[in-house]
This record gives sequence, C-alpha cells and structure tokens, in this order.
Amino acid sequence: MRDKLVTVFGGGGFVGRYVVQALLRTGARVRVAERDPRHAWFLKPLGGLGQMQFVAADVTRSDTVHRAVVGSDMVVNLVGVLEGKFDAVHVVGARNVAEAAAGAGAEAMVHMSAIGADPAAASAYGSSKGRGEEAVRAAFPGAVIMRSSIVFGREDQFLNRFAGMIEKFPVVPVLRAPVKFQPVFAADVGDAFAAALAADHAGRTFELGGPDVMTMGEIIRWLAATLGRSPSIVELPDAAGALLARLPLAPITVDQWQMLQRDNVVAPGADGLAALGVTPTPLASVAPEWLVRFRRLGRFGRRAATKLHV
Repeated sequence: MRDKLVTVFGGGGFVGRYVVQALLRTGARVRVAERDPRHAWFLKPLGGLGQMQFVAADVTRSDTVHRAVVGSDMVVNLVGVLEGKFDAVHVVGARNVAEAAAGAGAEAMVHMSAIGADPAAASAYGSSKGRGEEAVRAAFPGAVIMRSSIVFGREDQFLNRFAGMIEKFPVVPVLRAPVKFQPVFAADVGDAFAAALAADHAGRTFELGGPDVMTMGEIIRWLAATLGRSPSIVELPDAAGALLARLPLAPITVDQWQMLQRDNVVAPGADGLAALGVTPTPLASVAPEWLVRFRRLGRFGRRAATKLHV
C-alpha cells in the first residue's frame, strides 16, 4: 500500500475519518473527496508531508467524480444518507464512483453498503443500498462490498444520541426493543477497509459486526448503567411506534421504522472482520471512554460497572 494513491469519497465523514487514518498508517497517499473539502480539513494533521490531498466532488455529478479519481490506484466509496435522496446517492452516486474508478484504471475499489441491503427490501434505504451494490458490481466487477451493522465511535449519532436522552430525560421511550444489532467499532471498520485494499479480495462481500449481539432494549439499559443513571425505560408497543413515525417532527422516519422491523446482524456463515484479519472490539471496552461526559460529574464521578450482560 505504500505510496498507492487512494481516493476516498466521504473521507471527512464519521466512518471516513477512521478509514483515512487506517490508510495513512499503511503508507498510502490519500485523496479525500468531499462536496465541500473544508469539512475534511480537520484530517490534515493525521498525514505526513505530501501524504494527503483534498478535492471537491459530488457523487451525484459524474463529471466531478471522474476528475476526483484521475491517477488513483484505488477508490473507496463511503457516501450514504439515512433519509432524503436515496436513489441519487446510493444508486446513481455509487454507479458514478464505480464507473469513474474503472475508467481511471484503478486496481481495486471498496464500496460501503449495509447489512440488509436488498433490492427487494421494504425500506427505501435497504432497497437503494441493494440496487447500489448491483450498480457497483456492474461497473466494477471486482469491487469489494462492505455491509456493516450499526457503527459506533466517539463521534457517532447512535450511542451519543441515546446517551443524551438518558442524561436529559427521566423517561426514555424505546422503539422496537427486541430488534437485534451487532454494533461494530468505527476503528475496526477503518482497519477492514485498509485490509480489503491491501490484499486481493476482488469481488468479495464482507459483513461487519462486533462481538456483541444486543437488542435495542439491552443497549439502552447498558447505556443507563454505564452513565450511572436510572431513568424509567418504557418499551413502546409497535402500534405506538408506527404511529409516532408518521407524526410531524418525529425522531424517526417511516423508512427508518421499516428498517427496525428486522434484525441488523451478520448473516450466519458470512465473511466478516476475522476474514480480514481484524479482531472486533467489544462495545464495553472503549465506549465508556467518551460516554463519561454524560455522567452527572463527568470524569470526576465514580465510574460505573460497564460489563455487558447479553
């Protein structure tokens, strides 16, 4: 990987920063492609002199994508949305990146998808991710597909969001408490992308999940215990959740409600982190480090037991 030029679309995002860090550690040169490169400038101190470059690119505009990949040895696509223009980003955008990578003669490409990606999925998100995978493979047959479960890390909008609710409110409602997740640490995802590029994994699909399979209810209760807080945790019935998702300004969209109807875990027998030589990081071993800010006395409070009981 040393001195290989890797263009990373979405390198300034939550997962992107970990992928970029992992690539820099291999000695690769990294070109970060963002709609507004200024949003990724915080990455500058991570690279050596001349090791990083920033370029403006919008995956929905093929002309900007083609300019961004000129001279690239490898290409990574991490761009995704949780609501809005799913087809434009997950299908057209993914196709644009794969076609540009093929046109530039890139030797490898890794595309970020999601567990549950399926053209026939009930949710628009899952369906668009599935059709995006098909578009990528049609344009770049050797592309590696990464499907992840919920990704957690210091900057995530998953653990931090629920921890903020537990900190502020005496009652915390839980939607779809029985649905299962397999949270995967963002740094492990970054290492997985780097490993997929460093060796020949052409055409393979990997499903990324951590060592802990937890229900939504278990995650909320673990967070509360870790924060040393004891709110009333109310598991809402599905009828209430379905109604809530349809209300204006609801904290969840109808499409996200559809996504919660199925478990988000690695399929039995699927290749995962182990196949890429990455040891999955347990949630309880790293998350308390940043979640401590949600405790009543922060770092000066008594640390609660954080062992997972799942």
